[in-house]
Amino acid sequence: MSVVITGVGLISCLGDLSESWQSLLTGKSGLKLHQPFPALPPRPMGLIGKTPVNLSYLSETVVKAALKQAQLSLPLRDCGVVIGSSRGCQGIWEQGLTASWLDTLPHQSAIAAARLIESEGPVLAPMAACATGMWAIAQGVELIEQGRCERVIAGAVESPITPLTLASFEKMGALATTGCYPFDKHREGLVLGEGGAVFVLESEALAQGRGASIYGRILGFGLSCDAYHVSTPEPSFKNAAIAVKSCLERSGLQPRDIDYIHTHGTSTQLNDRREAQLIQQLFSHRVGVSSTKGATGHTLGASGAMALAFCVLALHHQQLPPCVGLRNSDFDLNFITQPYQQDVKSVLCFCFGFGGQNAIIALNN
Repeated sequence: MSVVITGVGLISCLGDLSESWQSLLTGKSGLKLHQPFPALPPRPMGLIGKTPVNLSYLSETVVKAALKQAQLSLPLRDCGVVIGSSRGCQGIWEQGLTASWLDTLPHQSAIAAARLIESEGPVLAPMAACATGMWAIAQGVELIEQGRCERVIAGAVESPITPLTLASFEKMGALATTGCYPFDKHREGLVLGEGGAVFVLESEALAQGRGASIYGRILGFGLSCDAYHVSTPEPSFKNAAIAVKSCLERSGLQPRDIDYIHTHGTSTQLNDRREAQLIQQLFSHRVGVSSTKGATGHTLGASGAMALAFCVLALHHQQLPPCVGLRNSDFDLNFITQPYQQDVKSVLCFCFGFGGQNAIIALNN
């Protein structure tokens, strides 16, 4: 059963879906120096506003935007919901606020979306570190393929800018001090950002039956786990390769069929090196490559969903987004440094999370 995308909702430090895309094409970064917590030093961050954003606001904003683009009206009682978040309501816990326990659990966003659309279908809230968003979309695809529902709202949201999160990444030595420069020789580390993206997924038959615009087709996905280390990627990247090959096989594609890869591209030493080596090993042609984290920051669990949204726009506009922040490449890959028109038929989206979570999704138009 073919699963298609009929609506996309996104918000980042660059703005909504359209604003973020236009900023990407001009090479603009939404990362700025902030000090939201007096006890911690200033750091570059991707804040949506002047202070850390509320997770409930994020969830409602992206879900409503996706529904509007899909031209759907509420209620949607037969619609499934799969929305993840790796940090959930950690910010609320750290503040020690009192609230209903249902509103402070990791599945808050999924519950809120289900309430909004009055869903009586399956409601799931996966958590797989930085691969959470991709896992959520894969589970949404499975719900449709298994016939459990014909329409699913799937994606992830994240508001990770909290004292504990910042202190944890700083202790690891993973935070950048000036900005995010994926795959650059002088990359410093990751920059945290806020945001989220959700998709209206439908069976192609349902979408065509109601005359909906189709923005992309999810051809397949590949999921694997290194089970190697809590944060360090497995050096041989064999399990990441398994995820890529599984995705290609499910999608009926060969490596040479891929026109563009949106990488995880965190701007950390280990991730960028492993990811570059993975692409060099599996793709012999000069496939276009970029990461958008230099513009949006790393939104952790939502990063894969946001990356997939940018892949959808690349297909829709037949234009590849540049690798914002890359000046001096550290690797021999075909990095997109300036946006340009290209015949884009099939794309891959990569996402790799702590604990060795590997997630790959293939799309075409």
